[in-house]
Amino acid sequence: MSKRVFIKTYGCQMNVYDSARMADALAPIGFVPVDDPEQADLIILNTCHIREKAAEKVYSELGRLRRLKQRPAAAGGPVLLAVAGCVAQAEGAEILDRAPYVDMVFGPQSLHRLPEMIARVSRGAGQALETDFPVEGKFDLLPEASAPASGVAAFLTVQEGCDKFCTFCVVPYTRGAEFSRPAADVLAEAGRYAAAGVREITLLGQNVNAYHGAAADGGEWRLARLIAAIAEVPGIERIRYTTSHPTDMTEDLIAAHRDIDQLMPYLHLPVQSGSDRVLRAMGRRHSADDYRRLVDRLRRARPDLALSSDFIVGFPGESDADFQDTLDLAAEVEFAQAYSFKYSPRPGTPAAGAAQLDEAVKRDRLSQLQALLDAQQQAFNHACVGEDLPVLFDRPGRHPGQVLGRSPYMQAVHVNAPASVLGTVQGVRIISVAANSLAGTLKERAVA
Repeated sequence: MSKRVFIKTYGCQMNVYDSARMADALAPIGFVPVDDPEQADLIILNTCHIREKAAEKVYSELGRLRRLKQRPAAAGGPVLLAVAGCVAQAEGAEILDRAPYVDMVFGPQSLHRLPEMIARVSRGAGQALETDFPVEGKFDLLPEASAPASGVAAFLTVQEGCDKFCTFCVVPYTRGAEFSRPAADVLAEAGRYAAAGVREITLLGQNVNAYHGAAADGGEWRLARLIAAIAEVPGIERIRYTTSHPTDMTEDLIAAHRDIDQLMPYLHLPVQSGSDRVLRAMGRRHSADDYRRLVDRLRRARPDLALSSDFIVGFPGESDADFQDTLDLAAEVEFAQAYSFKYSPRPGTPAAGAAQLDEAVKRDRLSQLQALLDAQQQAFNHACVGEDLPVLFDRPGRHPGQVLGRSPYMQAVHVNAPASVLGTVQGVRIISVAANSLAGTLKERAVA
């Protein structure tokens, strides 16, 4: 009889990928995924440490799940409860101290050890804690990634970890040093996805454009060459990558945006602040003008390129003038979409011990920045009205006869069309803008 696993995924796209790999690791020992924790024999919380109060939210969820540890045998018996991901890596043994009913705690680099941990706990060997950085690479020991059971878009991790050590960020401490997967492994995985019907692949990494994977000839490939090779995989019509660091945006990668049709004209390029003084305090390794010049080079290479970004406001020591520099940069660059956050300390990071700004100041600055960024997003969306955009349709819409897809710029687009267009890229004339989507009419023929 099959056992059942429920995996709840928090946070970033890489966690989505990692959750899928956990399911791959569990399949050989008889676990099948379920959508309801009440029906599960194993519950895994795959956590993210980026958002504010991330750890407390995990403890709250664990408290709600605790009752399942006493589930009667008639209802399937007690479950195994696990905490994975970046909160697990950062909190480690503290999770087992605060929530002693948890059976397993393991970090992002130890998910390949999940079957072994289950065996140890099931034998009554006590709780399992795996938050070191194993010598063996997880990708060498995990089974082949299974293609998505349904859908035409997939995430594919090509790079993990970070060597930048920005002063606000926990990633180097939770994901470890930068590691790039061999190019042949990435291409094989992309081929399996394409054979299963995937048409769009998003390449993932904490610093994805720092990719330097080993090549078959003993050399190494940078991200631009990897993208070019994936573009040659039959069936792959769209390629994206995230998240990028400005200092790793090489000239060959800029040229790839010009030369590779499958590479979508939409780039997430976090800047974090428009103030050079704050950027230095953040350890970002680039200035505001470095970022401006980089944007100019990208737009010269690909005039239809749209940008998204990340901003942090209220960083320790940020003055009114520093914040105005951020507003000025955002207004000058003009983003199609952006994420913005109040700074909140992450334990163990250098900025966490600095004097913090008043929360009211942070809230006011965030409100001002978000008003500007929201207006830019709306302006970008309205500029698409009357334009013809290629849309990859991936699911039914909310209404009968409606299908939904994504534009090259990650906008949700809905049209009235037959279900037969699902899984294909079709030309769409954009006719209107709603709060969170675009509406359009289907053109007569498919476009690449």
